[in-house]
Amino acid sequence: MTSPHLSPEHTLARKQRLQADLILLAVAAIWGSAFVVQRLAAVEVGVYLFNGLRFLVAALFLAPIAISRALAGPDMAGVNRKSLPGVVLVGLLLAGGAALQQAGLKYTTAGNAGFITGLYVVFIPIFLGLFWHQQVRRIIWLGALFAVIGLFLLSTGGRFRLSFGDALELAGAVFWALHVIFIGRLVQRLDVLQIAVGQYLVCGVVSLAIGLILEAQVLPALVDKWWAVAYTGLISVGLGYTFQAVGQRVAPPADAAIILSLEAVFAAAAGWIFLGEVLGPVQLTGCGVMLLGMLLAQSETLAGSRRS
Repeated sequence: MTSPHLSPEHTLARKQRLQADLILLAVAAIWGSAFVVQRLAAVEVGVYLFNGLRFLVAALFLAPIAISRALAGPDMAGVNRKSLPGVVLVGLLLAGGAALQQAGLKYTTAGNAGFITGLYVVFIPIFLGLFWHQQVRRIIWLGALFAVIGLFLLSTGGRFRLSFGDALELAGAVFWALHVIFIGRLVQRLDVLQIAVGQYLVCGVVSLAIGLILEAQVLPALVDKWWAVAYTGLISVGLGYTFQAVGQRVAPPADAAIILSLEAVFAAAAGWIFLGEVLGPVQLTGCGVMLLGMLLAQSETLAGSRRS
């Protein structure tokens, strides 16, 4: 029953927002659980070959659906010469973030990788302020400070050193932040599936080309890890990144980042269940401080949503 205080348009908007939030929550669960599979593959398989193949698998999986939508006359504009640079850009950002994430998983745990990757929640409002001249308030800088302190505790256990794998994941978080921002802009004017297939092709071709040059010696290992390529290609990439684009057509980047950051929780849980990874008291404290920093960075968005 519609509330007397809400117009039908407002009610529909809230329903669409809830659906988008649930879609993004499913994406967080998919991505978080995929850290386990990626961790198992990272030990034996080359970073670029693994990423190249799984993103090409995702592109091939979705291409027939995208083509049929295009032939049927979709309601969103297709990728053309004007929009192609944007699709190439998000593909390159995807390739950079995926490479750093997969490389980092060779040297750190699935749980650590998930939590550190989640720092893109803090980077997004900062980047929006620095590069798009949106106001960056003090609470965001406070959130960034908490995130850095939490990262230090999680990665170092309180000692003055930074794990190499954790440093790679941190660099990857920069790419993920920029990727979320640009995806949020593209999906407002282009067909979601065409964006998905386009960015997967760019990421897959670039990664595979680099892999064939630098990692040809590990090609035989891919035979034994075909299931990891298939799972991450079809589920993590094919469904996960596509659902991300679908959800972000309704949810703005800052809001989407709050929900997507929950992949850190799913990653830690999956690492504990399937890999036996255990975080000590200091690392758990670091996780808590990082989550506090993420929430602080988005506190005004959360308050605005509650008022609405």
